[in-house]
Amino acid sequence: MRIFKFGGASVKDAAGVQNLVKVLKEVGHENTLLVVSAMGKTTNAMEKVVNFYFDDKNALSSAVHEVIAYHNEILLELFKTDNHPVFEKVKVLFDEVQGFLVWNKSPNYNFVYDQVVGYGELVSTTILSAYLNEEGIQNSWLDVRDFIKTNDNYRDALVNWEKTQAKIAEGVDKNKFYITQGFLGSDDNNFTTTLGREGSDYTAAIFAYCLNAKSVTIWKDVPGVLNADPRYFDNAQLLNQISYREAIELAFYGASVIHPKTLQPLQRKEIPLLVKSFIDPKGAGTTVGKGTALEPQVPCYIMKKGQVLMRLSSLDFSFIVEDNISALFKMLHDHKMKVDLIQNSAISFSVCVDNRFGRLQELLDLLKSRFKVVCYEGVSLYTVRHFDNDAIKTLQNGKEILLEQRSNETVQLVVK
Repeated sequence: MRIFKFGGASVKDAAGVQNLVKVLKEVGHENTLLVVSAMGKTTNAMEKVVNFYFDDKNALSSAVHEVIAYHNEILLELFKTDNHPVFEKVKVLFDEVQGFLVWNKSPNYNFVYDQVVGYGELVSTTILSAYLNEEGIQNSWLDVRDFIKTNDNYRDALVNWEKTQAKIAEGVDKNKFYITQGFLGSDDNNFTTTLGREGSDYTAAIFAYCLNAKSVTIWKDVPGVLNADPRYFDNAQLLNQISYREAIELAFYGASVIHPKTLQPLQRKEIPLLVKSFIDPKGAGTTVGKGTALEPQVPCYIMKKGQVLMRLSSLDFSFIVEDNISALFKMLHDHKMKVDLIQNSAISFSVCVDNRFGRLQELLDLLKSRFKVVCYEGVSLYTVRHFDNDAIKTLQNGKEILLEQRSNETVQLVVK
């Protein structure tokens, strides 16, 4: 069985949905499970709904109706009439969202987030499933929450592999064509959970692992995995092949094409990951698998914007040793900071973090009670794998370097 994953950019409008159908007709869809994200920027729009629910109830209704109108426009373009049964199915889903926002009593932001935001995927796959049937591609729609079981760590749930394996083995026929949602799971109480932003790639890997799939293909709007993000770097090159290990390194440092959690389950069963273009489905793309580390051998550039660099030093010039470092990492963990780079000396400790849950000020207040703290917000972290002198010179040109760290294969620069 093959697993295909299509992201939000591929189904952002009616033309995108039609192109997805064209891709399936071109490359085949037999014995395939299709994982699809929310349409376009729907996840961002649903996040606004959650924020208005907590902070501005007056703006809540119009935010919900904006999302409904966006999907209705796509529906009308695809089906040409509002009499099609899919309109009622989509209405039921949005009624569920609005009902939840009325009866919910939980003050837990992360819980509410998962119950609301996940409807983006449920709606997109409902629309796509109906349109595929119209186009003569018969499919079975699966509610992924019935299959991927997780703990209740809302917004970043951990998969219960044993339960998930059992559900998938029992409920998925390898000889059929399925459509399901990325990003979502459910806990033991059947509340919706999410696997972290961009978690749809991970969903595809979970199904691949549990089904012993032949391959996973992630369909993107780029030719494959490039050695740099073309939005920020000139002359980006296509990487024809990457080893699992190299891909995991790139993902760890923040390469946006492959989600960091996606690769581990695939590597364990040596399932190839293909990254291909939905604009040019016959293009070679990139293969991630066992074998050659990198082909061609070129520097790979990764940039993460909006990072935070903190420089900590002891108040009394005492050494920063194991007990201090242990306490620091506990604070970073407790405040859900993703650590991207650390560097320490006898009396100082520098750390570059991703403040993805917005808890920086809480952390700074705590740190300042124990350390002298200098904080730089809005910095960029550049990572170059397989660097050469030209690569470093290019990055250093015209920038203020706040921190530099090198190993044999990797250089990292924090810049303003």
